[in-house]
Amino acid sequence: MMSLLSPAARHGTGALARLMREGGLHCVFQPLADLREGSIYAHEALIRGPQGTPLHTPDALLEVARREHILQDFELLCVFTALQQWGAQQAQGRLFVNISADALVHGVALIGPRMLGEAIRSFGMHARMLVLEITEHDRVTDMPELREAIKAVHACGARLALDDFGDGRSSLRLWSEVKPDFVKIDKYFVHDISNHPANLQMLQAIKGIAQVFGTQLIAEGIETQDDLRALRDLDIPYGQGWLLGRPAALPRDSVERLAQEVMQDRRVAVLPHLGQTARPGILRSLMVVQAPFASPGTSNDAVAALFHKHPDLHALPVVEGSRPVALINRQQFMNHYATLYFREVHGRKPCLAFANTAPRVVELDCDVDQLVGILTSQDQRYLNDGYIVTDNGRYLGLGTGDQLVRAVTETRIEAARHANPLTFLPGNIPISLHMQRLLESGTEFVACYADLNNFKPFNDHYGYWRGDQMIRLVARLATTHCDARRDFVGHVGGDDFMLIFQSSNWLQRCKNIVDEFAREAIALFDEPARLAGGIQAEDRHGVQRFFPCTTLAIGAVRVMPGRFRHAEEVANLAAVAKHEAKQAAAGVVLHGGFTESSLGALAAARALQDVLAA
Repeated sequence: MMSLLSPAARHGTGALARLMREGGLHCVFQPLADLREGSIYAHEALIRGPQGTPLHTPDALLEVARREHILQDFELLCVFTALQQWGAQQAQGRLFVNISADALVHGVALIGPRMLGEAIRSFGMHARMLVLEITEHDRVTDMPELREAIKAVHACGARLALDDFGDGRSSLRLWSEVKPDFVKIDKYFVHDISNHPANLQMLQAIKGIAQVFGTQLIAEGIETQDDLRALRDLDIPYGQGWLLGRPAALPRDSVERLAQEVMQDRRVAVLPHLGQTARPGILRSLMVVQAPFASPGTSNDAVAALFHKHPDLHALPVVEGSRPVALINRQQFMNHYATLYFREVHGRKPCLAFANTAPRVVELDCDVDQLVGILTSQDQRYLNDGYIVTDNGRYLGLGTGDQLVRAVTETRIEAARHANPLTFLPGNIPISLHMQRLLESGTEFVACYADLNNFKPFNDHYGYWRGDQMIRLVARLATTHCDARRDFVGHVGGDDFMLIFQSSNWLQRCKNIVDEFAREAIALFDEPARLAGGIQAEDRHGVQRFFPCTTLAIGAVRVMPGRFRHAEEVANLAAVAKHEAKQAAAGVVLHGGFTESSLGALAAARALQDVLAA
């Protein structure tokens, strides 16, 4: 192998060149796991220098190779070393070996495209079991030559992977050009994914790209059980990381025990929730009034003529060049224009004296939060005058106050379906998506619908601010007593919540929520109400009567595999269970007539039946 390398590698006096000639490099092998099967899928060969020296780690070796100008020689020797060790061990399974695009081109040219397969077989392994993992230490210098080298790799039966996609160096263009069999997702997007909804969405986007190209994905840097569970449920097929297995001198037969536990546990991960984000370009869906405009020098008489010509025009923008500088409100201007002697004194003067020189100007691609600023502004002229719409700073048209109110309201309603604005818990859409994932996975779970008894009288009596406190109390207790890795807490709206349990002790968790709510909610009532055990308030018919202090009711539905096909069916039955819970004296009711007290007796009876049957 050394005879094929450059003179700098064969005769260089640098520390790495000498190490290469002396055979001082060796490989360790890290497993890649099949996240669906829980088995070892392949190993990656990782180069190492002598233990306890500055040249032990790959990063140090690469840096010295650059300094000694033998980077391609070093990479080719690494591939040779990996194949030699793998063959010598007569190891089974696929082997991933790192190589840069330029080193691949150089290596194929050295060996010859037609001899590539024979060279791989000379190490005692089949070419189809070799995956060349292209890394981007530097940008590809010659894409046509890379395409030819890739043809040779595919022709001999070997496969290709793209390393560290998303690390800032790997590019979508290289993915498109190489058309790899595998793409490794950089550990940045994998680390702590169970707590980062933005990274979750990025992974889902990468999955979409992989489907377009027909590529299999490998998640790198898996270090925790929660991340492994999330990746498995995202249907990422393969993974690599310390949780699955650390690099070692010999290949492994199985993944680490902690990883095996996750992959054998069929419970569905509770994926991190991302609320509906601000919608850019919201104005593109609204009607923008193509209104005529005046210039700063336009006379008041000309402005009046424009208003007479366009009777539906609520305002007239003043535009200098293409940039809006002011806005004239129709009603205010015409009131001035109708006064005695206005035309004689001001008719020929410029219109700016009667214009709002600080109008609200909104870009066409603005998000909804900018529009909310108009509604909440202390200057209510913006609602009457409307706003000026620009595209890249150039005048485009006008928007009206009623359009603005409607757009903001619709957007806020849509956002609330994703995340409740009071509790920030997932709304209806994430609740339905999670239940559907559970149904499709064939996992047993319990869907609980929680609702407050006598909440409306409390809310009417003490006001919305204290009512919101009570709703936030339910949210806090529910999230505290649920297992974030197993159980899902969603806020349907108002005082309605959905709790979706995979925890086996779901009943005790619900009972804890109900009991703790009863203890803490009493503090939200004033002293006379606490002493009386409730408040006097109007019922739905306007009649004054006594209402006991607010309590929490939870209706539960046990969902067995195959019982339902759609999340809506579960939600509807959970709503029935909630109604049963509100009618019962107990705080938790399982649909079918069992309260929290009778559930214990039922469990004991079933246990006795199991013993007798045995």
